[in-house]
Amino acid sequence: MRDDDILTGSLLEESWLTLEQIAAACTVEPQWLARHIEEGLFPQTACVAGTWRVTGLHLRRARRMREIERVFDAEPELAALVADLLEEMDDLHARLRRAGLE
Repeated sequence: MRDDDILTGSLLEESWLTLEQIAAACTVEPQWLARHIEEGLFPQTACVAGTWRVTGLHLRRARRMREIERVFDAEPELAALVADLLEEMDDLHARLRRAGLE
């Protein structure tokens, strides 16, 4: 288990975090995250009183997207697509585990 896995535990996944908190945890500038949110690459975000609020689930997505962009010099849209696919795989693996098939 990695340290960043601990940070994305169930308690954090259900919490609302600020853009600055997610950015700091992902070691990116808040502007990077705001730009990606505004481009629609982070579904299910909310702007409350002019402040972006995102869930802890977005932390994993942001880390994945940042890594994909950095390592593969990928465009944000491609990084988001890969993150979507990885999230879908995570969901399928979880369903298999719950069904006792993995």
